[in-house]
Formats: sequence, structure tokens, C-alpha cells
Amino acid sequence: MKYRIRHEIRGRIRLHMEQRRMTCKEADTLLYFLETLPGVTSARVYEQTGDAVVCYSGEREDILRALRSFQYRNVHVPDNVLENSGRELNRIYREKLIGRTLFHFGKKFLPFPVRAAYTGCRSVRYLAKGLKSLSRGKLEVEVLDAAAIAVSVLRADFDTAGSVMYLLGVGEILEEWTHKKSVGDLARSMSLQVKKVWLKTKEQEVLVPASVVRTGDEVVVHMGNVIPFDGIVTSGEAMVNQASMTGESMPVKKEKDSYVYAGTVLEEGEITVQVKQTSGSTRFEKIVTMIEESEKMKSGLESKAESLADRLVPYTLAGTILTWLTTRNMTKALAVLMVDFSCALKLAMPIAVLSAIREAGAFGITVKGGRFMEAVAEADTIVFDKTGTLTKAKPTVKEVVTFNGRTPREMLRIAACLEEHFPHSMAKAVVTAAKKQGLDHEEMHSKVNYIVAHGISSYIKDKKVVIGSYHFVFEDEKCRILPEFQEKFQQLSEAYSHLYLAIDNVLAAVICIEDPLREEAPEVIRGLRKAGFKKIVMMTGDSEKTAAAIARRVGVDQYYAEVLPEDKARFVEEEKRKGRKVVMTGDGINDSPALSAADAGIAISDGAEIAREIADITIEGHDLYEIVTLKQLSSLLMGRIQKNYRSIVGINTALICLGVAGVIQPTTSALLHNTSTLVISLKSMQDLMR
Repeated sequence: MKYRIRHEIRGRIRLHMEQRRMTCKEADTLLYFLETLPGVTSARVYEQTGDAVVCYSGEREDILRALRSFQYRNVHVPDNVLENSGRELNRIYREKLIGRTLFHFGKKFLPFPVRAAYTGCRSVRYLAKGLKSLSRGKLEVEVLDAAAIAVSVLRADFDTAGSVMYLLGVGEILEEWTHKKSVGDLARSMSLQVKKVWLKTKEQEVLVPASVVRTGDEVVVHMGNVIPFDGIVTSGEAMVNQASMTGESMPVKKEKDSYVYAGTVLEEGEITVQVKQTSGSTRFEKIVTMIEESEKMKSGLESKAESLADRLVPYTLAGTILTWLTTRNMTKALAVLMVDFSCALKLAMPIAVLSAIREAGAFGITVKGGRFMEAVAEADTIVFDKTGTLTKAKPTVKEVVTFNGRTPREMLRIAACLEEHFPHSMAKAVVTAAKKQGLDHEEMHSKVNYIVAHGISSYIKDKKVVIGSYHFVFEDEKCRILPEFQEKFQQLSEAYSHLYLAIDNVLAAVICIEDPLREEAPEVIRGLRKAGFKKIVMMTGDSEKTAAAIARRVGVDQYYAEVLPEDKARFVEEEKRKGRKVVMTGDGINDSPALSAADAGIAISDGAEIAREIADITIEGHDLYEIVTLKQLSSLLMGRIQKNYRSIVGINTALICLGVAGVIQPTTSALLHNTSTLVISLKSMQDLMR
């Protein structure tokens, strides 16, 4: 495709695509193409101008060469990307806003009778809303709007009535636009993104890309994994967490012929699902509905603002009547009526929260509701899981030590065959090591049983095989070490984490895994303490010796070793009973109870699916500084909300006083009130961290 380079600096280039007009679909297609190019770190496409901005770290010529061969028809874009991009939504609301503004100022050139008739007709809508509110026995902001417009129309002040309706209309458009965009952005970030699934064939289970699965195929879902598609259970039994779809707090039993939904999480058991729908649009729509209807979207301060807004309406009406009774001046009374606190409170507060959630998304942080940002802002205690959180998310196998005379490659092959079914960073390390050594393996075991935070058990040719922690293998399963290997076992390096593999209750191998500390972890801990956390705790299932070493290097206030999932949740509950606000950060299935118990649970995006579903907040996890950013953003949001309170109360009180004193006319009062509301709302849409 032809293009021109408009501007260029190192690592960033702005291009103009040579075409007469770019549709929203074409813009989304081009954006998808650019984002999938090797070396491209980010991209933006502007359909209005036909421009594209590309930031890259790879070779400039490779990107330009790819663009020259680009054709819209040759790019296959997933349906959900086009359907839910939000670009069309922005265009619609932008055109609404421009059209409303042009018409409002353009109609001033119409004859007065035409303007009066049009304003009278438009006022019917607002009057109906006010009467509807009164019929329900409520004095809400709609009553104030209706009263102000009605009084202006009765006084033949059609310009004032028109200005009030215009500003109310613009406010409604901005609120609806910001809300839908923020909800859409949030829903897209929460949408299901399963890359690989276990496809059931006649011979065995095969790990394949999710994109190759078609309606009618059967996929196997193991414990701890997200159900990738809507479908019917054809075999197996499981307990499924459907909180993300239905809000149910307790898992639901699913068995043969039960219907399961994409995005729900399998907590216990194993099922085979016949796929009924592969599109992600249904999942997206359900998430949007859940967000819009859920009280999770509202922070405590946001709810207080709405409550205060409604409580102030009677006082505004009483002030209007009192002003007229004392002054007998309808102009002064109308000046009070034109100003109300509730409009600004109800508009600015939700916009501030939703904009903050959107901004968090730009930093790679997904927040499922405003109240969780408030919880983070108020939190004084943060608890970290160690593996995959404070340590790198990709541990590596350094050595396989055998204790049965068989080769390390053979033991690693067996371990990988078991571990590949389960989403834990240690399991991924074993599977990755086997792949690097070219150890292909067929399903040679029977059904695999996963015991959370302990390990895995199965059978290979009638021999029981277990792999997991020391506690699981030696204490729970009562496995033993052959006498001739006792000294070798004692010499295992303490520098590594260990996975123990036993066959027929005899130790067969120990897989030594290096789980290095994240380079930024100590600095992040200092940053969190500076940001307001007073108590920083690390909890791990590792040994006391390993935990103590990591705790010293990181600089946490307390650490707990050899803990089980219920221990983490119990600690969080105890801290909350002491009056502390607690944030929990983790990435594994074993962290899920604590993530659920905390005031705000933070999951790492490449951790277990169940952790991401249960958590209130998800970070990309490339850099733990995202947690510091989250704390700062949350604190800034609470500061903005408090500032909005002060601004709204101060400005509107001043306008009422000026109106009663006769300094400003009702038209000016309405203009200044609505203008200040829009200014505060627009400022609330600005990024907090600029």
C-alpha cells in the first residue's frame, strides 16, 4: 500500500496512508496488522486523517517493507477485535457532540418564533422527566432541571431555557461517551485471551492454538484453567467458578450435559467440553453488562457523591422558594434554581473514576471497579506471594538429579508429561526445559490429579507417580529415599527450589529450579513504603531457609515460610480484623483464597487463570513498578475526587450568593454553573499521572 512519511524520530514514525477515506474497520485492520509486526512496540491509527503512528524497537526497513505489501483484504482479523474495538463508538459520539454544538449556535440565526417553538418542544422531554421523578415521590436532580426550564419558558426567556438544555445535553453526551468508552476498554482488557487449549482427538489430548478450534470440537479443561469456549459438557465432573459471569460467589457443579460459559474457571475436577461457540463477542457483551450493572464500579466516595447529590435537591428547591418569599424577585429566585450541586456531583465523580480506570489500563493495569482503587489508596498492608511475584515469572530448570539409576532426560520427560496440564510457573519451567532438550512425549499416564499447593499424582503402567513439594511427596505420600542415595540427597544445593519426583513411593529424581529474584523487587518495596504502605509481608510455600534469604534481599517487614493457601487467606482475614486495609498480590492457584479475602486482590497476568479471574486487579507483571503506579494512581484519584467536592461546593455556593445579591442574571448563573460542571468533568477526564 502507498504511504508517505510525515514525521520521524528514532524509534517512532508517523505515516499517512494514501487513500481517499479510511473507515473504522480499515483503521482497526491496519492497527491489528501493525501490532502483530515483529519489532513494533505500539501503534495508533487515526481514521479521520488516515495517519498511523508506529513505535518500534526492531529494524525500520522491515516495518516499511511490510507496510508496502499491506492489503486490507489479506489480513485476517479476529471477529471480536473488529466488533469490540470502540473506534465506531468514538466516531458516533464525536459526531453527536459536534452536531449538537453546531445546531445550538446555528439556531440563533432563526426567527424568534421558530426558536421559541423549538425550545418549547424540546422542553417537554425535561418536564416529563421531572414529573416522573415527582410521581415516584422523589426530589431528584431531574426536578430541578425541569423547574429551571419551566420557569424560563413561562417567563418567555427562551434563550436561557435553550442554553440550559444545550448544556444538559452536552453533559449527557460526555457522561455517556466517557462511561461507555471506559466500560468498553475495561471489558476488552477483561475479555478472554486463551492462547492454547487441549483438543481431544481419537488417540489423545493435543495442545493446539485456540484459533484452530471449531464448533463441534471437544476440548479438555483441567483444574485451575479457564473454560475457553461456550459449550456442553460431554464427560467428567467439575466445580466451576462463574463469578465473572453471574456474580455467584460459590462454585457450581457441572456434569454431563451441563452448559458451561467461556471465561468461567474450573476450580476442581476435569471436564470435556463440546464447543458450541468460538466467538468472543458473547463473552465481551456479558462482561459489559456485568460491569454496567455491578456495584463494583462505584467507589465509596462515588456512592457518597450520588447520595449527597440527591439529598441536596430539596435544599436547592427550598432555597429558591425562600429567596422568592424574602425578595419577591423571581429573577433572584431563578438564579438559585439555575444552580444545583447534584448535577456536577453526579457527572464529575463517575467520570473521574472511569477515567482513572482507563488510565490504569494504559500502564498495563486492569481494575475491575472503582472501589478497588479506593481500597488500594486506603491500604496500609500489602502481602506478596514469592514464586512468580517477587521472583521472576519464568523460573528455569538448572539440574535434574536422579535417585534410581535412570537418566535425567528420562526423568525430565516424565515430569513434563505430568506438569504440562497445570498452570503454575514451576510447571511451566519443567515443560520448557523438556522442549529445549527435544523431549517429545505422548500421554503415557492415566488421569492426572492435582492437589493445590502440594503436587500431582497419576499412574504410568500401574506404577504410581507423584511430583511436588517435600511435604507432599515425603509426608503426605510417605515416599522414601533408597539408603544408597541418602548422602546424595543431603548434598542437594539449597540455592535452588526443588521439585520431588517419586515412582512407586520411591524418590526417583529431584528437579532443581532456579527462581531468581526480580531485579526491581527491592526498589519496588521501598517505593511501596514511600507511597504509603506501612506493613509489607511475604508468604511462600518454600522452606524457611529459602524464604529468609529472599526476605532479607527484598526488604519486607515480615515473612512466612511453608504456608498453605488457607494460611495466606487466614492471615489476610486476621489483618482485616485488626482494622487494616489489605492488598494481596499473587499469581498461582494457591493464592486464590487470599486474593478473594483481601480488600483488593492483585494478580499477575501470566499466572494462573483462576487467580486472574478472582483478583480485583490484574497487572501485566513485566515490571513490579506497576504496583507502585497503581498505588500512586489510586491516591491521586481520591485526591481528585476530594478536590472536585471542594470545587463544586465552592463554585456553586458563590454562584447562588451572586444570584441572590442580584449581581448576575439567571442566564449567566445557568451558563456559569453548567460551564463549571463541564470544566470539572473535562478536567476529571485528564490523566492523573502526566
